[in-house]
Amino acid sequence: MLEKRLRKLNEIQPQSGPVVYWMSRDQRALDNWALVYAQSEARAEKEPLIVFFTLVDAFLEARDPHYACMAKGLLEVMETLESKKIPFIIVPGNPKDTVPRFLKEVGAGQLVSDSHVLREPRKWKEDVNRNLSCSHVEMDAHNIIPVWLASPKAEYGAYTIRPKIHRLLDEFLVSIPELESHPYSRDDADEWLRLQSIRTRQLLLDMSQSSPEASGSRAAMDRMRDFAENRLPDYSMRNDPNQSVTSELSRFIHFGQISVQRIALEVRKTGDASSDEFLEELIVRRELAENFCYYNPRYDSLEGAPDWAKKTLHEHEADPREYLYRTDDLEEARTHDRLWNAAQTEMVHTGTMPGYLRMYWAKKILEWSKNADEAYSAAIYLNNRYFWDGRDANGYAGIAWSIGGVHDRAWAERQIFGKIRYMSLSGAKRKFDVMQYIHHVEEQTGTSVHGSV
Repeated sequence: MLEKRLRKLNEIQPQSGPVVYWMSRDQRALDNWALVYAQSEARAEKEPLIVFFTLVDAFLEARDPHYACMAKGLLEVMETLESKKIPFIIVPGNPKDTVPRFLKEVGAGQLVSDSHVLREPRKWKEDVNRNLSCSHVEMDAHNIIPVWLASPKAEYGAYTIRPKIHRLLDEFLVSIPELESHPYSRDDADEWLRLQSIRTRQLLLDMSQSSPEASGSRAAMDRMRDFAENRLPDYSMRNDPNQSVTSELSRFIHFGQISVQRIALEVRKTGDASSDEFLEELIVRRELAENFCYYNPRYDSLEGAPDWAKKTLHEHEADPREYLYRTDDLEEARTHDRLWNAAQTEMVHTGTMPGYLRMYWAKKILEWSKNADEAYSAAIYLNNRYFWDGRDANGYAGIAWSIGGVHDRAWAERQIFGKIRYMSLSGAKRKFDVMQYIHHVEEQTGTSVHGSV
């Protein structure tokens, strides 16, 4: 099973020396296929195992709260790894420089890394591989089925990827081996690693002080169990923003603090009637988003949309707009639409927004922008800057679906949207109590939400 989850990124053969796991996307010591594989290699060769994390100063639009939440989780990772006699080291800087330098300093014989579907981390690996003198394998520990195995191409929609995933699910949805205490180390490197660990711990303590959010694998597991026991039976009501029935796990999944595989296994055990609906979202829809970003290099622009969508949006580019808003108007929730303003306010204050409203939010940005290109830019900026799970395949795919018709079909033609699926305030009113949601946001955030409904 381990071998099926990895792929070689160079042709260099493993050599003597420590096995280094470059942790990036999957920030956990539990249920981590990449870490399990790295330890199996280190034990087979009787070599030390070192976990290395590169801290990039600015990743897309991530803000200090995102870094603080991440650091809080990494402190837990460090504690768990140290209890297993595995050093955990963070080095700030560009991976292009820090990874080869660190591998040289420790005399690494093998490098194991997380997989990623976004452009920037994939570029890091390309740059790193130009300067490597040891073997490098990549392990997909983020998806149940590795993205390159789930499908060899970009999929049209859930209906095309679903049968491919279900054919492989029983083979890949299996228990993950536990991390063991590591028996091998090098005395001559212990002091240097000890000093690096002290610096790492202090860095994480400094970064995490400003985070009031629950973070890390233990908090994620608690949240998962609470969902499975108390909210999963009512999951079918998830499109009503006034119902607290969602898992609230997206933040933990985004930072890799919990394995999607673990969530799926635990939800399956419940046998609840709603589990199939949840697993469809967790596995099929999420891996569809991964597939989209992996195979479509223009996932964050209108150029990544299907031809029919680009054509219809261009045809309606000159349509008159009743309202036009700049990005700063949107960011400050200064629109005429009180429901939209409430959703934006919730996002800014809490980093979350109900799933139904994330679609409504993006489609209204299209309606209120000069063209689809501007709508894409504004939606991605706000998504990445404020959502806890921004800078993620789900966010890019959601915006692409809402604005660019990705994974959707052509609908009846109308102004501005052309054949892109439309969503309206009146439609929202038919689905849920809009004023109840607005009042909840005002109470939750201590903010008055303006506009009309």
